[in-house]
Amino acid sequence: MGYYDDYSDESRREGKRQSKRGSYIWTSLISAVIGGMLVLLATPTLMANGLMPGSAMEDENGDGENETKIGSTETVSVDVESNIVDAVEKVRPAVVGVVNLTKNVDPWTQDVQTVQQGTGSGVIIEKIGDKARVVTNDHVVAGAEEIEVVMSDGEHVSAELLGSDEITDLAVLEIDASKVQAVAEFGDSSKLRAGEPAIAIGNPLGLELSQSVTTGVISATDRSIQVNESTSVHVLQTDAAINPGNSGGPLVNVAGQVIGINSLKIAQQGVEGLGFAIPSNDAKPIIKDLIENGRVIRPYMGIIHVDLEAISIHDRKRVLNLPDDVTKGVLVYRIERGGPAYEGGLRQNDVIVAVDGETIEKPAELQRYLYTKKDVGDAMSLTFYREGKKQTIEMTLGETPLDLTR
Repeated sequence: MGYYDDYSDESRREGKRQSKRGSYIWTSLISAVIGGMLVLLATPTLMANGLMPGSAMEDENGDGENETKIGSTETVSVDVESNIVDAVEKVRPAVVGVVNLTKNVDPWTQDVQTVQQGTGSGVIIEKIGDKARVVTNDHVVAGAEEIEVVMSDGEHVSAELLGSDEITDLAVLEIDASKVQAVAEFGDSSKLRAGEPAIAIGNPLGLELSQSVTTGVISATDRSIQVNESTSVHVLQTDAAINPGNSGGPLVNVAGQVIGINSLKIAQQGVEGLGFAIPSNDAKPIIKDLIENGRVIRPYMGIIHVDLEAISIHDRKRVLNLPDDVTKGVLVYRIERGGPAYEGGLRQNDVIVAVDGETIEKPAELQRYLYTKKDVGDAMSLTFYREGKKQTIEMTLGETPLDLTR
């Protein structure tokens, strides 16, 4: 005889469901009770620490007033110190504005009027007795009938032009020293490296933006700019912004030393970050000559030269008959008959590779050697190639004619 269940299968399933629901209810109830107790126990601590929205907190005076804080504001004072800031603060009082003035006659009243032709920048480089000297650019003061220097505090003082040099675009002014607050210090431009910081200070676009500071790097230390058919000038290249009005102002290193005098920039459409400055080491002997003589007395060879690298390999071989390993030097393109170089034995198409035993690779190097290490009347040896043969002669340097100094 078989055994039968007291419940059907459906009845058994329903019973299990009711049993599970009862278990869930009891679990939820117990959890709610435990959670509530935890909250009650933790509430005083949360309120004391202000961690519950709208909680009542005692203020600093303990008066128990309610206080709602949406956010806190803190004033932070940042003391900015850097080499660039220090350098600017050191040299900036020595940076001045330079105003080029001329006189016009009113055609109706015949009154003489002083008119501003242009403005630039300058830097005070020395103070001697009751006078101080300011370096600026030749093109800033060219054609001026009167010159004014605008001091760092905005005061205008009259200036006298001691001398100027068109080739290097340098000029020296003299002013009353009683208004001078600081004198700039020159640095050694021969120690500069591409990539190191460079700071330009001046008056871009006029005196309204006086003593503006721009920064960048030294882009190159050995550039050459051709100023006429026989003369090129050695310059520093920088990407520090140099604009009209910056001319004549200083280019400064992070030690606050003047490493160059800003002179020009390439302002073609689509070109950015190409500014140039006369290196301080090149400027110093020029400044000395301008103070002492009113002009630069330069040694003179009497040649017009060309960079050998501008000559095709074919012409170096066929016309100049140079050895294959001679790829750098200074080609004598033209020579003045009766001039110092001609009298010494140099001829057209000779390729100069050394002076006084020092290797020369470019025309700018030859001119820099002449202008910084030689004087009028000095003897100088020249090593050169002529028709493929290396030779050495000695010549006596003359003085650059006045018509070639401008």
